[in-house]
Amino acid sequence: MEECSKNIYWEDLQRDALGIIFCKLSLQEILRVVPGVCKPWSEVVSGSYCWQDIDIQEWSQQSTPDQIISMVHMLLARSAGSCRRLSVSRLPNDSLFAFIADHAKSLETLEIPRSEISDSIVEDVAQRLSKVTFLDVSGCTKIGARALEAFGKNSKCLVRLRRVMHPMDLVGKVCHNDEAHAIACNMPKLCNLEMGYMLITTKAVFEIASKCHDLKLLDLRCCWDVDDNLLREKFAGLKILCPRVDDCYENNFWEECSDDSYDDSIYSWEQFMDDDYFAMGGDGEAIWEDDHTLEGQEVIFYGGVFGEGFAGFDWPDSP
Repeated sequence: MEECSKNIYWEDLQRDALGIIFCKLSLQEILRVVPGVCKPWSEVVSGSYCWQDIDIQEWSQQSTPDQIISMVHMLLARSAGSCRRLSVSRLPNDSLFAFIADHAKSLETLEIPRSEISDSIVEDVAQRLSKVTFLDVSGCTKIGARALEAFGKNSKCLVRLRRVMHPMDLVGKVCHNDEAHAIACNMPKLCNLEMGYMLITTKAVFEIASKCHDLKLLDLRCCWDVDDNLLREKFAGLKILCPRVDDCYENNFWEECSDDSYDDSIYSWEQFMDDDYFAMGGDGEAIWEDDHTLEGQEVIFYGGVFGEGFAGFDWPDSP
């Protein structure tokens, strides 16, 4: 029997198939390498196919507010409403959070630790984030019970919440029991709740465990006012990480975050973003026109900021 062979041309694959393949690559490769291969590949990474999962957590930890705003705007524009996960630290203002709510209504995972957002903006836009099932608002010091209530009332399928604070966030704070009450009354489907360093009492945690019947894991590390033994007696089937189990932060936290350890050249915006990119309108056409060289455009787009050796300001691992 005569054997038949076919040549498979990658550029002829359907865009959605290429998008699935490219999503297996690192962000650095998607934004820096793939666009230089051929025009069809450049069009794929400039479209929505690769941007259902946007994770710029590490990069944003060492970027300026203007850089973060530009990057979030650009990537959400590429996603065209298809983004299901957004992970970015230090949103600088309410306007950017409102932009996210307007342009990422399909979000299921929203991770925005240490962001400068307010209760009022969350109350205004939370209804547009109704599909969120995992929310991380750790270290967001300008929000409180009002924001948590708004998230809970509008995200009916919320099953996981991270509200881990840092010891420095607690200066001037008296109690977070109002936040615990908001969680208990508005997030009944929670399965996983992380509340490291929260200033809450045993009674407040009892209310959460009593009303969130699906709760499987409760992380109370460094919540020193909580009596975890009483909780275990009352809720035998609940896995509890007690206040005295493993500090939420590594001993080298301050060393990693010190100004002395910061290398400005690594995170230079000039290396990361070329102004000419924005002139392209996001469609990827300009780099293939005459008199446009690859080196002058997408190749310098990321500048290596997503290297595996990054050791920035990070949160403790989830259990």
